[in-house]
Amino acid sequence: MTLTDTKCRNAKGQIRPRKLSDGGGLHLLVNPDGAKYWRLAYRWHGKQRTLAIGVYPAVGLMEARAARVEAKRNLATDTDPSMVKQERKRAAKIATGNTFEAVAHEWHENWKGARTPYYAAQILRRLEADAFPAIGRRPIAALEPTELLDMLRKVERRGVNETARRLKQLVGQIFRFAIVTGRAKRDPSVDLRDALRATGEPQRHKAMPLSELPIFLQKLESYSGERQTKLALKLVTLTFLRTTELRAGRWSELENLDENSALWRIPAERMKMRFEHLVPLSRQAIAVLRELRTLSGDSSNIFPSPGKGGCMSSNTMLYALYRMGYHGRATTHGFRAVDSTILNETNLFNRDWIERQLSHVERNEVRRAYNAAEWMPDRRRMMQWWADYLSSLALEGDKVIPLSRVG
Repeated sequence: MTLTDTKCRNAKGQIRPRKLSDGGGLHLLVNPDGAKYWRLAYRWHGKQRTLAIGVYPAVGLMEARAARVEAKRNLATDTDPSMVKQERKRAAKIATGNTFEAVAHEWHENWKGARTPYYAAQILRRLEADAFPAIGRRPIAALEPTELLDMLRKVERRGVNETARRLKQLVGQIFRFAIVTGRAKRDPSVDLRDALRATGEPQRHKAMPLSELPIFLQKLESYSGERQTKLALKLVTLTFLRTTELRAGRWSELENLDENSALWRIPAERMKMRFEHLVPLSRQAIAVLRELRTLSGDSSNIFPSPGKGGCMSSNTMLYALYRMGYHGRATTHGFRAVDSTILNETNLFNRDWIERQLSHVERNEVRRAYNAAEWMPDRRRMMQWWADYLSSLALEGDKVIPLSRVG
């Protein structure tokens, strides 16, 4: 008699393993501990063999019977069902090892040698932010143009069409690497040539208008999110640093936090322009760092995080701005433009001091000799003026203080 779901479900373990036959070599093996396994007995070139089909109830009766039919069909074409199963397992293993994310990491390791560490890290972050969450776990050879388009549309919906275009180019490079290394047959990104939105003018980091600074500073004071994030935003406004340079900061880079000569010495390998950079710290910046010290515990990072890299995510501060109501109106990087604009408008400070503090380096032979400490006394005075100005703005409510009243 053939089996039924009820018989399979109610079968109990006995002293010895037993087989419940369904006919045609298919049987349910019931072990003494009650575990149940589908097996198919068959002969291959005169030798008795057994095909393991799966574990009951994960593999049900109907699925086991379908596997029996397929095995019989293989035998009819002189194909060993066990070899078919092994080939499928091998193909699945290869597919798992050749996911888009796995191939992308291999491509990145191969590609980054001729690039600066900063640029290489920037490219990897772009993949981690937009590509891996969408297609990272998919076998690269199985990816279709529609999947890539869905991923790129999500980027476009953020209003960063140029970023979507660059991501498409980046994905194309990874596919071409997969093709020449035998993991893919074609590059589906080429089918998206006319599918993306026009980029128009290059997108800039949006800077907050001066008129909105007082309200922003008040909102920042009352920000109810993570304390570390709030302090990071304060420090962005006080130091002129890029987001990456700030969030990856280490306590070992700080000097004399209790002195008038307090300094943040950022090594060249962490700077975009590959030069050591010095940030004279205002009294307000020192106060923020002291509070961060109480939050960081024993970590060597100023902004520790359990995530990848051990420090705050690149989007943490940006998302905080979104929650404060500045989505599409301001970015953390945009504060550098605010700093530069206001300081230049005061006519109190030499433009070279401002540019050096923003770590803008002229790339020509004449300016090749770069002195990180150049104009340090003047830059220290300028940074304290800026911190005092921000403090005054915060106290003025929704009024903008004329620059002439500060300094």
